[in-house]
Amino acid sequence: MTLAQRALERLQAWPDLMAGPASCGTGRALRSVRDEIVHFHSARDVDLHLTRRAIQRFHYDLAGSSAIRLVPGSCWVTIHLDCEADVDLLLTLVSGALKAHQARPDTGEPRLVGCNFHRVTVLPRDAAAGG
Repeated sequence: MTLAQRALERLQAWPDLMAGPASCGTGRALRSVRDEIVHFHSARDVDLHLTRRAIQRFHYDLAGSSAIRLVPGSCWVTIHLDCEADVDLLLTLVSGALKAHQARPDTGEPRLVGCNFHRVTVLPRDAAAGG
């Protein structure tokens, strides 16, 4: 079982999340009542709809993680799952994303927001560190 499969199974047990196809057309998604929250694109790559406000608030912490890729202007972050600690990080961030989405005003209009799929290239950590 891959790390992404393990994370997906754990998150599907959360009562606030429902599974379905990702709106980007690739992989599985977990969504809250209001928004898509997580896209599982591959055995290791996951996009998380964290919201712009949450990304701004935690920018330095997110940017300091070797597992996370930020795309300027995107309200999604890409998480590369290399180890169990990355799965734990994902679960923590999903909890934060759910809170961030609940705090946003509901305008009643559907939110069509594209994830980072095909906008992020994730290099293995060894290559990213130059060794």
